[in-house]
Formats: sequence, structure tokens, C-alpha cells
Amino acid sequence: MIQIDLSQRIAVVTGGGSGIGYASAERFLRCGATVELWGRSAAKLAEAQAALAPLGPLGRLSVQSVDVSRWEQVEAASRDVLARLGRVDILFNCAGVSLQACPTFQTSLADWHEHIAANLDSTFYCSRAFGPGMVERGFGRIINTSSMAGKDGNPMQAAYSAAKGGVIAFTKSLAKELATSGVTVNAIAPTLFDTPLAQSVMAGSPTAMQGVLDKIPMKRVGRAEEAAAMVAWIASDECSFTTGFTFDLSGGRATY
Repeated sequence: MIQIDLSQRIAVVTGGGSGIGYASAERFLRCGATVELWGRSAAKLAEAQAALAPLGPLGRLSVQSVDVSRWEQVEAASRDVLARLGRVDILFNCAGVSLQACPTFQTSLADWHEHIAANLDSTFYCSRAFGPGMVERGFGRIINTSSMAGKDGNPMQAAYSAAKGGVIAFTKSLAKELATSGVTVNAIAPTLFDTPLAQSVMAGSPTAMQGVLDKIPMKRVGRAEEAAAMVAWIASDECSFTTGFTFDLSGGRATY
């Protein structure tokens, strides 16, 4: 494991109860960071906190149940974090949903709005909450989570693809605004990963998910710790001249 020094950094990880968010929080802790985990499920967060507690001394890990698709909850939770920890240096926007795959014209209005809110609105809300402080201090790392669906547009996943494509565009736009501020804004674009979210979608639409798997040249799904390794580097001081970029985590699927 490459040793990345995050010992002086404070990170907030959304969607931190499982999957890539959890694995990235673990990597941040191993790198010395102080970490606050956000997620909807208090039970999942409690499990994550118990599992991660041995990695650092008391006080380096905290959790908070937050629905990041709702601005009022993000605003309140961010104020609490800043009051307790003083600042946030790293924001990893990892929360998101992928509901049951279905033909576009059969997508319910509720499902469409939920995809946009959980994947795209949440990225804006959390960036809005913590970004100004980063700019004021002259340092920050905002890392967003898109998807290969946001680049390619997966059939049967129009709402999810649209939301994740929006994350890429948001990343580019915000990065250009903050390019001289000391705050970088980048994203990752995973393909199919072995996470609870992917497992639930695969169970609901195995044919569609097999089609995604068949497009991966490595012929396997990604592992959460592989994404975490990339996220930790993007969060570090070493990633200093890259902003507005979406990093490939596709097993060779991405061609641009």
C-alpha cells in the first residue's frame, strides 16, 4: 500500500456506511486523517463506526445520520461538523442511489426525482456547505462520484445516467471557478463495483447488469478498496495540478 500522508486533514465522506464510501473512509483513517461519516442509515453508520474504530485514537472518527438529498439536513449537519472539528479539508461526495433499472418511459416521476436528488443535488449541497470554507483557507479537495453511466448512458438507466452525467459537468464547472483558489474539484467514474448498491441493482435486473459486466475488458467487477486507493491520492497534496477531471475506474471500459 502506498503511504499517503493525510495526518493533518479533516474529511467528510457521504455514503460512508458501506461500499466505496466506507472503503475510502478506512483508507483516509489509515493515512492519518480525521473522518466524519455521513449516511442515511444510522444502523449502517454504527456498524461502520464499530468496524473502523480500531484504526485510530478516540475522536478521529465520527458519524452522523444525514440525508444529503435534503439541503436543510446538509446545512444543519455541516454546521455541526464545523463547530466540532473547526474545518473540513476533504469532501468525498460518495452518496448516491441506483433504483431498479427499467425502460425510460416507464420510469416513475418519483424515481426520476430521487435519482437527481440523491446523486446530483447532494453533490451540489455538500459542496455548497463546505466549499466556501476551503476557498477562504486556500486549500481543499472536493471529490465527486460519477459513473461510467454518466459518460456512456446505460440503457434502462436513463435517470441514473442523467444524474451522473450532471455530476461530471458540475465537477468541470466548479473546478474552473476555483482553479486559482487552492481547491481542486475532481470526480471518479466507477463501472460495476462489488458494493451493496450494485448488488441490489443486479438482483433486480440481472440481464441489464450482465450487459454492463460484458463491457468491462478485465471481465470482473471492481473492488471498493481499488476505488479508495485512487480517492486517497486525489485527496492528497500530491494531486495538486489536476482539477476538473473525472478519473476512470472502469477496468479498461473507458475510452475517453
